[in-house]
Amino acid sequence: MRTPDRVYVAPSPIHGRGLFARARIPRGSYIGTYEGPTAQRNGKYVLWVTYEDGRIEGRRGMNALRYLNHADQANAYFDGFDLYARRSIAVDEEITIHYDGA
Repeated sequence: MRTPDRVYVAPSPIHGRGLFARARIPRGSYIGTYEGPTAQRNGKYVLWVTYEDGRIEGRRGMNALRYLNHADQANAYFDGFDLYARRSIAVDEEITIHYDGA
């Protein structure tokens, strides 16, 4: 699995390792796709997506996006398995999501 060009993994002040911006990422920009095999049950690095029709799909993350950490004021969000910037993200800023999808 390939690491998206705009990001890198490094030690995180939030927890363990985190995902960081290699270059400025403008608001609304596509950052990358959470890649990996389909998950049948919860586990480490599993991302669950609920579609509008009620269908639920999980993936076990195998690329750098698996290192996303939680923040109450997250700067990124998922649309399906695609990650986008909620606001402009500065160079070397940690990219975060809100784990409940808010």
